[in-house]
Amino acid sequence: MKDRSLTQKLQQSLRFSTRVQYAQAAVLIAVTDEADPKILLTRRSAYLSNHAGEVSFPGGKRDPNDTSNIVVALREAQEETALNPFDVQLLGDLPMQKARNGMLVKPVVGLIPPQVELIAQPSEIDRIFFASVEKLMQAPPIPYEVRYAHQSLYFPSMRVENEIVWGLTARMLISLFQYGLGYQKEWPFLVNSPTFK
Repeated sequence: MKDRSLTQKLQQSLRFSTRVQYAQAAVLIAVTDEADPKILLTRRSAYLSNHAGEVSFPGGKRDPNDTSNIVVALREAQEETALNPFDVQLLGDLPMQKARNGMLVKPVVGLIPPQVELIAQPSEIDRIFFASVEKLMQAPPIPYEVRYAHQSLYFPSMRVENEIVWGLTARMLISLFQYGLGYQKEWPFLVNSPTFK
């Protein structure tokens, strides 16, 4: 699949939904336009009050003057990573996802140049990194422990570039594979606790 077929498939498959739903937040799933495309990911600052230290897509909450989900995604990506909105070739969006806090989040998908210059906004982002689409598609679901008051639950996660991708970000990747690439990745809601430890 090293002949740009993945990015071509995304271009052919994705569209913007005709029935516009204004989301409370939006993220940008930015894919590099190259033979082995990679997805732009960030690790949120350890000092944030919500989802600190977690891997996410650039994105955030709608501002009162944001006119569309696309505007939210592009504005937030620029604020967090200095990605120039004019470097993004918009392809379409994915179905709305609900975050743990109940917030409705709209994923917007676009292609970006492979050599794009990015700078992490230190108050929001600890790290910017890229993960191969093919490696993410092939990564097996690994149990990730989340501790609650009286029990631990194990959610499926992917390990990429020494980071753990789980929760909303992982579900959006599964959605991208399904709607953008016609690839059905096995992704249970919960997984059994690891027995190999």
